[in-house]
Amino acid sequence: MATPPPSFEKVQYDTVYLRGGWDLSTPTLEMYPGVLRDVENFEVSSVAGGGYIRTAGYERYDGRSSPSSALITIVQFSTLTNTPAVGSTLTGATSGATGVLVALASNYMALTAVTGTFGYELVSVGATPITTLEALAFILTPLLTAQYKNLAADYYRSFIGAVPGTGPVRGVVSYITGSTDTVYAFRDNASATFVDLYKSTTGGWTQVPFFREVSFTLNAAGTAPADGETVTRGANTATIKRVMLQTGTWAAGATGRLIITTPAPGEFAAGVGTFSVGTATVNITGASTAITMAVGGKFEFDIGNFRSQASTIRVYGCDGVNRGFEFDGTTLAPITTGTVTDNPTHVRIHKLHLFFAFGSSVIHSVPGEPFQWTNAAATSTEIGCGDVVTNFLNQPGTTTTAALGITTRSNTLMLYGTGSLSWNLVGFNVGIGGIAFTGQLLNESYWMDSAGVTNLHTTQNFGNFKAATLTTNISEYIEQQRSKTVCSIVNRTKNQYRVLFSDASLLILTIINGKFAGVTKGLYGDAMYCAWGSYAYTLDERVFCGGATSGFVYQMDKGTSFDGANISAYMLFNWNSIKSPRVKKRFRRASIELQSPSYVGISFGYNLNYGNPETFQSVPKDYDSGLADIPAWDTFYWDAFTWDGNTLAPTNVRVKGSAQNIQYSIASSTDYIASYTVNSIITHYSGRRGLR
Repeated sequence: MATPPPSFEKVQYDTVYLRGGWDLSTPTLEMYPGVLRDVENFEVSSVAGGGYIRTAGYERYDGRSSPSSALITIVQFSTLTNTPAVGSTLTGATSGATGVLVALASNYMALTAVTGTFGYELVSVGATPITTLEALAFILTPLLTAQYKNLAADYYRSFIGAVPGTGPVRGVVSYITGSTDTVYAFRDNASATFVDLYKSTTGGWTQVPFFREVSFTLNAAGTAPADGETVTRGANTATIKRVMLQTGTWAAGATGRLIITTPAPGEFAAGVGTFSVGTATVNITGASTAITMAVGGKFEFDIGNFRSQASTIRVYGCDGVNRGFEFDGTTLAPITTGTVTDNPTHVRIHKLHLFFAFGSSVIHSVPGEPFQWTNAAATSTEIGCGDVVTNFLNQPGTTTTAALGITTRSNTLMLYGTGSLSWNLVGFNVGIGGIAFTGQLLNESYWMDSAGVTNLHTTQNFGNFKAATLTTNISEYIEQQRSKTVCSIVNRTKNQYRVLFSDASLLILTIINGKFAGVTKGLYGDAMYCAWGSYAYTLDERVFCGGATSGFVYQMDKGTSFDGANISAYMLFNWNSIKSPRVKKRFRRASIELQSPSYVGISFGYNLNYGNPETFQSVPKDYDSGLADIPAWDTFYWDAFTWDGNTLAPTNVRVKGSAQNIQYSIASSTDYIASYTVNSIITHYSGRRGLR
C-alpha cells in the first residue's frame, strides 16, 4: 500500500494597513488591528492611505546654520603620522581646504564644515602633519552615513545659544520684513527683573532695544508727523520711532504718545515740541520714560495689517502682565487701552479691530486704528463674556459673515457682526469651555477643554456651527494631563494639531481632508512653554517652541534627534485574531513596509495569546530596513555617496508560535535615524484547529 504524501499546512497572508491612531477604550474585538493600544513619538500620517510616522526631531535655533543641514566629506588615508583629535581642523597643504574632524576610522576620516576641495595631499592640524590623502576606494554604509551626519549636526549644534537670560522663553514669534525672515524671543533678564527681547541673526541672538515714550497733546493744528522724523523740544531732539495717535485728529484734539530715541543732549521738559517735517506742534507733557516689560507673563501674538501696505504688516502681542503692544521688527510700541489694569491676556485681529481680552471682558480698538480706544467719531466696545476668556478663534467666512469664536473657562461663545453697531454675542456651547492657549485654526477651529480636544466646523448654512469632541477614546489620558496644558500649535504641512504639556508630553491629532484621522502622543526631551508657527519668506512652514527651562528656542520637525538626545519611539498594536478569534493560527513570519529617504533600523517584537505567560513570548529583535539615502545633486561629494537609494521596502521579520491572536510592537531609539513611516504589516500564518 502506498504511503500517503505528507500534509502541509497552507500558508495564508493577512494584511493590516496601519491607521486609526491611539485608542484606550474600544473593546479589542471591535477594534481594527492597525489601531494602537499604546504609543509614543509616532504620528498618524496625513496621507490618505494611512501609516504611522515616527515623530521628527527638533533642534535649537538662533539664526545660525541649522544642525540638520550639516554635510560630511569622507577622506581616505593609509597611515597616520599623528593622530588628530575629534574636533580638530584639518588643512590641505596644497589646496588650502579646511574641515573639522567628526569621526576617525582606521583608514578614513569624516569631516564637516568643509571649505574648498581637498586633493590627494598632505593634511595637517596647525603645523602638525597628520597624513596624506588618497583616492576613495569604498562607499559608506547607510548606517554610518546617518551616524556621521548626526556627528556633524552635533558640531553645528554646539555653536547655537539659548536666548540670554533666565527662566522660560516667554514668547517666540517669526516675522517677515521685506525679504528678511527673523525669529524674535522674549525672556527674563539674568536678574529676573525685566523681560528682554532678542532677534535671531547669523551670529546668534541679538538684543532688540526698547525705546522711550512721551505723551503729548495738540498745541497747534497742522500736518501730522511721521515715523522717522525728528521731534524738538527746546535744545533737545529725538528721532520718532512711532507716532501713536490715541484720540482726536491732527486738525483738532489730538492726544497720544511718541515712541522715541533717547533725547539729546538732554531730556525733554514739559512744553511745546516741533517736528522736522510735520507742521503740527504739540505740548509735550514732560520727560520721556523708558519702555520696560515686567516678568511673569506668557506671550500671545497675532500678525496683521491696518494700513494695507506690505510695509505696515505688524506683530500685535500681549502677555497678561504688561500692556499690549505693536512691533515692527525694530520698535516695540506699548498700546494704552485706558483700562484700569492694562494687561491683556489674549489678542486677535478681527474685522479690522484689534481685540484684547481682560479677565472676563473683551475690548477692541476703533476700526482700523489699533492705537485708538476712545474716539469721538468711532468708539471701541467692551463685551462681557461671563467668565475668564481663554482663547480667540477666528472662524472662516467673508468679511461680512466671518465670526469670532471665544472660549471661556466654562463656555464657548460666538461673536457675530461687523462692528460696534452690529455685534451679537451668542452662547454657542454652554458648559463646554476651553483651556487657555489651546485655540488654533487648521481646517477649522480646534481647542482643548476638560473633556478633551474639540473642533468647531461650519455647517452647510453659514452662521451655524457644530462641535465635536475628538478624543473620547483616550479620556483617561485627558483626565491625567489636562491640568498640565501649557500651549498648542498646528503644523499645516502635516495637517496636525498638537497640545503640549508641562511634563514634556504632547497630543498629536491628524486631520485628513477635513476629517479626523486619529490621535497619538509623544514625549519631547525638554518641556516647552510657548509655541508659534507660520510660513517663512521662502514659503516653507516653520514651527518654533520656547523651552520651559533650557532657554532655547527650538525649531520643530527638524533633524534626527531631540536637540541631540535620542528620539525614543514605540507602537503597541491592537491584538490581531485575523478575523477568527477562537481559532489557533501558526504564525510564521511578518513583513513590515517601511518608507524613509534615509537609513532606518527598528526593534520588532510580538506577544501571543493575550500575553498569556504559559505561551512563549518573544524578545524584541533589531532589524535593518535596507533603506538608504538618495543623493541630491548639490549636496554630495564625488566618490563618497551611493548612486542608488532605496526609500520604500519591506522588512522581513521572524515570527514563531501558535496562538489565537498576536500583538505586534515596533520601536526605535537613536539620535541619528530620520523620521520614517510604517505603512503596513503582512502576517504569514497557517490556520489550525478551533479552541476547545
